[in-house]
Amino acid sequence: MSKIISIVVPCYNEEAALKYTIPQLLKIFDDLVGQGKISSESFVLCVDDGSRDKTWEEIAKLHEKDNRVKGITLAHNRGHQYALLSGLMEVKDKCDAAVSIDADLQDDPLAIVQMVEEFLNGKEIVYGVRASRSTDTWFKRTTARCFYKFQASMGLQTIYDHADYRLMSSRALEILSQYGESNLFLRGIIPQIGLDTAIVKYDRHERVAGESKYPLKKMLAFSVDGITSFSARPMRMIFFVGLTLLLIDILVALYVLIAYFGDTAIAGWPSIMLSVWFLGSLILMAIGIVGEYIGKIFVEVKARPRFNIKSTIW
Repeated sequence: MSKIISIVVPCYNEEAALKYTIPQLLKIFDDLVGQGKISSESFVLCVDDGSRDKTWEEIAKLHEKDNRVKGITLAHNRGHQYALLSGLMEVKDKCDAAVSIDADLQDDPLAIVQMVEEFLNGKEIVYGVRASRSTDTWFKRTTARCFYKFQASMGLQTIYDHADYRLMSSRALEILSQYGESNLFLRGIIPQIGLDTAIVKYDRHERVAGESKYPLKKMLAFSVDGITSFSARPMRMIFFVGLTLLLIDILVALYVLIAYFGDTAIAGWPSIMLSVWFLGSLILMAIGIVGEYIGKIFVEVKARPRFNIKSTIW
C-alpha cells in the first residue's frame, strides 16, 4: 500500500512566497504518485503563524484550487519552532511520514524525492543537510558556521548545516509528541529520538520571495535558547572562569601588596587595582546566564499550552 506523505510548511508573512512554493511541492507529489511511490492522498499543510499580511487568505485560495493544500492558523504569533511543531502534531495521525520545509524555497524541494526514497528503504528520520551555501553572503555563511560550532562546543547535539528540513515517520512523530517542553529547539530534540536516520544533501538557493525571518539578532537568540535548553555547560564554565580569576586575583593581590609596602604605589591605586570593575561585569554576566536557566524553569513549571489553533482548512 502506498504511503501518505505530508509536507508541513510553517508560514509567517509568506503571502508572496506561497504562490511559488505550493505549486512546486504539488508537482513533486504528482511525480511521486505517478511513479507509484506515494499515495494520491498525500497533502501539504500550511501553518500560518499569526501572519500580519494575507498569508491565511492565500492558503485559502490555494486550497480552493487544489484540495491537497490544507491549512491551520495559530491564534497569535508563536515563532517558527512552535508553528512547525503544531503542524507536525496536526498531521502525525494522518500520514505515514511528514516532511518539514520553509516556505521560502531556500531549501531545495527536490530533495524531498530522495527523502521519500530513504523513508521507503526503512529510515525513520531523514535530515536535509546543505551541501553548500554559495548563495549566502560571506557574513551569513560565517555566522552560520559559528552558530553550529558554538552549539557543539557547548555540548549541544545537532546535525551540522541542518536547519528544520527533514522527513519524520509517523513513529518518530509519535515519539516527538512525548517531549512536552515549552522551550522548543527541535534541532536539538529530534537527534535525541534516535531510530534509523539518513542524510540527504542539497544546494541552498536564494529566497524565492519576501525577506529573511532570521536576521543576526534572531539567530543569536535562537542559539542561546538551544544551548540553555539542552546543556548546563555554560553554568559549569562560569565556575571554572571564577576559579581561574580567583587564582589571578591572588597573584594581583601579592603584586599590589608588594608595591604598597615598597612605597611605589600611587595613593588609592591599590584599592582601584583590587576593585570589582572586572569581576563585577563577570558577575553580572554570570547572573544573566543563570537567569536564563531560571527563566526557562519559570516557563516550564507553568505548563501553559505551547500554541492554540485558531482555525483550520481541511
